[in-house]
Amino acid sequence: MLNFALVGCGRIAVRHSELLGLNQIDGARLAAVCDIVPEKARAIGERFNAPYFTDMHEMMRQVNVDAVSVLTESGNHATDVIALAKYGKPIIVEKPMALTLEDADAMIAACDASGSRLFVVKQNRFNVPVVKLREALEAGRFGKMVMGTIRVRWCRDQSYYNQDPWRGTWAMDGGVLTNQASHHIDLLEWMMGDVESVFAKSTTALVDIETEDTAVVLLKFKNGALGLIEATTATRPKDLEGSISVLGATGTVEIGGFAVNKMKVWNFTDGRDNVDEIMDKYSVNPPNVYGFGHQMYYEHVVDCLVSGRQQDVDGRIGRKSIQLIHAIYESIETGKEVFLPVVPRHSKLGRGKNG
Repeated sequence: MLNFALVGCGRIAVRHSELLGLNQIDGARLAAVCDIVPEKARAIGERFNAPYFTDMHEMMRQVNVDAVSVLTESGNHATDVIALAKYGKPIIVEKPMALTLEDADAMIAACDASGSRLFVVKQNRFNVPVVKLREALEAGRFGKMVMGTIRVRWCRDQSYYNQDPWRGTWAMDGGVLTNQASHHIDLLEWMMGDVESVFAKSTTALVDIETEDTAVVLLKFKNGALGLIEATTATRPKDLEGSISVLGATGTVEIGGFAVNKMKVWNFTDGRDNVDEIMDKYSVNPPNVYGFGHQMYYEHVVDCLVSGRQQDVDGRIGRKSIQLIHAIYESIETGKEVFLPVVPRHSKLGRGKNG
């Protein structure tokens, strides 16, 4: 039985603590929680009868911890991971792993130096229709890749951003591209391959925040395919969709639902599939936009720790989507097509509204 500790007891910690605290992950249990706000730590600790702390170093000293999940504000991920790396324990960090490339590199270096395995949460990779899509891609069933599209049409009103002062800020959070759509951006790059260039526009349409709540991005992939990102938290009055579509010379797949959870189109020229069976088998109805992926993600973490096999998304793979997001912000700020890799000079992400 592996003992997991949580650092950060905010919104996403509810999902993590329920999985670990309600024994939904075989071989894992919730051993302790920590938050600098005592009331937040106490609420989760008391709910699951786990010791709670306001100092993560005190927690690591007092509790037998096998792995620790960092669920703090995005802008604090790097500081917290680097501080925890000295204990040599596996570290799971929520998305985005960091806000700047410098911070991502420092996290990777700290974990390499201490022997800590770094896991970056990309739970949508484990959604059952996404796994099926990836299998088809790896089998070469799409032929020449033509176009990939993601759409995130979610609702986050002013009350969401007012929950915490860091939400919607450049220094600590980023906008819809960095926060809500980061999982989908990872999926797009995972399916379509490395990005050659981006051209993007954004706006802050319906809320009072520093960052964008709506963006569109045109992408060109190194394999010659084109891509489109449509991301907004200005959908009203409720969440509409989180989707990905992949088009190739010999096949088309679209996964929709509001959590990339529902197979909508599965068409291949080879005609070897029972399409009705696939549409039924590879569609699930999660209770919210978090979906079911976190459960499968934790099962993946446990398997990696027990078997010693390589994690699907380590720090270096997690860094790729941060590089892409910075290129997008660079394009937004300059009004130009931006080629990757890029050293961001105009992107405000992780640096505050003045850059």
